[in-house]
Amino acid sequence: MKYKILLAEDEPFLGKVIKESLEKNNYEVILASNGKEAWNLFNEQEFSLCILDVMMPYKDGFTLAAQMREFSKNIPLMFLTAKSDIKDVAQGYASGGNDYLRKPFSLEELFLRVAELLKRSKSEKQETDELMIGQYIFYPKRQELINGIKKKVKLSYKEARLLELLLQNKNQVLERKSALMQLWGDDNFFTTRNMDVYITKLRKKLREDASVEIVNVRGFGYKLIC
Repeated sequence: MKYKILLAEDEPFLGKVIKESLEKNNYEVILASNGKEAWNLFNEQEFSLCILDVMMPYKDGFTLAAQMREFSKNIPLMFLTAKSDIKDVAQGYASGGNDYLRKPFSLEELFLRVAELLKRSKSEKQETDELMIGQYIFYPKRQELINGIKKKVKLSYKEARLLELLLQNKNQVLERKSALMQLWGDDNFFTTRNMDVYITKLRKKLREDASVEIVNVRGFGYKLIC
């Protein structure tokens, strides 16, 4: 298995060195040059690990980590930073980070930390790998639904993430703005209409079980009933 890593680093030379070094160790690495770009990539692709520089344009690493953690409770998050004050370290862990590597650091130490985080993450896989929605079995990482007669239904990446978010708020209202900001990073008219399209697609894919329903709560958002 080849792990995919999201690397957010605004120093071009350092980002290039880390990316190429990790790739030589058989990791797939996607490099973002600022926090906003990293957030967009996080919402478009699935990653095994995120390495985040703390001081970045548009969105700092702590803010980015907190947003990532709101959606994914299990993905490993590592900070890279020149800050060494204990309050900064505490803030890093408080925002959802799993590890904190101070600059300058050796690549060998980075490799060890990455390997350990991935190993720990693999061993701590929880029930989120297989979730029940009525008669359906939902596999978020595989982006699949399997119904009661073992028929497989494929989901797009955005469909899977939206369904996972709805399930995290099962039988409660998922606020429209919160979902838009987590999945699209924007709540303008076009992204709102885009999410409505995805909701319609999910309803069609869940329609074989009458006990499962995605309800539109006018003025607030959506509720997954199951």
